[in-house]
Amino acid sequence: MKNAGFEPVLRRALAFCICALMACAGPAALAAEVAQLKLERSDESVYLSVALKFDVPTVVEDALLKGIPLFFVAEADIYRDRWYWYDKRITTATRTMRLAFQPLTRRWRLNILPGAISVTGLRASLSQNYDTLSEALTAIQRISRWRIADASEIDAAARHNVEFRFRLDLSQLPRPFQIGVAGQRDWAIAVEDSRQLLAEPIRDISLAPDLSREVAKEALK
Repeated sequence: MKNAGFEPVLRRALAFCICALMACAGPAALAAEVAQLKLERSDESVYLSVALKFDVPTVVEDALLKGIPLFFVAEADIYRDRWYWYDKRITTATRTMRLAFQPLTRRWRLNILPGAISVTGLRASLSQNYDTLSEALTAIQRISRWRIADASEIDAAARHNVEFRFRLDLSQLPRPFQIGVAGQRDWAIAVEDSRQLLAEPIRDISLAPDLSREVAKEALK
């Protein structure tokens, strides 16, 4: 029979070891960090807000300026503690963000997809334009009230183990380009974090965006 707190402790220990190994490999290997994770709930949904910190190396920015789009993937899992067995995973959510530079307009376009691009495709995305790379990166680094579960799936009075992962998805790069960047630390933009969070009630539900509805509107245009 499993100890009540063993599983979340083990996951956090593994995440710490991975980060430690990345740090030992060099400063460029630890390219991102999670500054904040916040869980909120309304009567219908559960939302996750995330604040990330990372820099885009010069080689990555040069690739963007040459017209190569980049894909950032955020994933979140919610687990419920079970004293008699492994923690139960309640839900898994994925968000893909495609960043591309438009040479004709000299603007940056960010497509946000509620899922993996291999499943949804770019047509089912919410598109936003920015004047500078800094503004576009800020939108990627600040994930605000991302709907990751139904309210009925969690216990409002209990803390839940939330695991968050973020990475630059190199598998979406053009095939010849993937070979060139394989093993290069400047392209290793990735981070994992695990925390026990209580879903706080949303005070103003009008401020909670539903990305799935916004994407549906865009798809009909």
